[in-house]
Amino acid sequence: MTTETSFDPRNRRLVVLKGGPGSEREVSLRSGGSVAAALRAAGAHVEEIELTGTEVVIPGGVELVFNLIHGTFGEDGGLQQLLDERGIAYTGEGAAQSRVAFDKILTKEALVRAGVPTPRFEILHAGEHPTLPLPMVIKAPRQGSSVGVHLIRDASAIEPALADCLIHGEEILVEELVTGRELTVGVIGDQVLPVVEIKPNEGFYDYTNKYTKGATEYLVPAPLDATEIAAVQDVALAAVRALGLCVYSRVDVLLSDAGPTVLEINTIPGMTETSLLPKAAAAMGLDFTALCCKIAERSLSARTVLP
Repeated sequence: MTTETSFDPRNRRLVVLKGGPGSEREVSLRSGGSVAAALRAAGAHVEEIELTGTEVVIPGGVELVFNLIHGTFGEDGGLQQLLDERGIAYTGEGAAQSRVAFDKILTKEALVRAGVPTPRFEILHAGEHPTLPLPMVIKAPRQGSSVGVHLIRDASAIEPALADCLIHGEEILVEELVTGRELTVGVIGDQVLPVVEIKPNEGFYDYTNKYTKGATEYLVPAPLDATEIAAVQDVALAAVRALGLCVYSRVDVLLSDAGPTVLEINTIPGMTETSLLPKAAAAMGLDFTALCCKIAERSLSARTVLP
């Protein structure tokens, strides 16, 4: 992947949107602050706008909005549709693509249609119970940062997990629990970044392990052989294409003895300087500011071809 970008941030009028109404608000504030600082240091005129709900006011004359609203509203297509209607350019995927990628059920269905390996699953509603055998994973399908994710090894944990997921919505996603190495792969356009391995000190990569300093070890690039790297990167790119994504994303993959399998796709991954996408970009010589510019370049290109 080339580390060069045609997007020059100097003297550009940019807005960074951060915060938002969802459960990932605090993470979004950190991502937005990091991106704004990098763009400002590179010479851009940056205004940071912190959202608390879905009301958005963008000043006139802004050339590009950097959308760093993780999760609800920012990542589910709602903000994208609003900005499209106003004719305002923004970073990341379009409304339709965002809506599918944010919904774990729609993502699973798209992966299955495209023949991309993903764990077996079923969809439940209130009063229904899993038919998949233990162990399993029970998920709220429209949350991020591992909110509403439960690893179930004992039948006694099923009912509390189902009840928790129903707090977040009417549908529940149940997956078979595949064991293996936890990996994540950044994709910018059609270019795949180095694979990152995620090794929590204990348990699985839940919200606490993601955002507690020292709770998780990250290996960048992941210590895989050439065949494993190729297989993981190929399946990540296939997943992105299955959802019609063309700007940037991060694909979560599990590598078992049977090969790689896709868990989910994040279209607005964390963007602090210690987040996983920036770590992967840095491993191939793309520093944080250059990564922000690369995302801007891809986004502006996408806005010219997407509805």
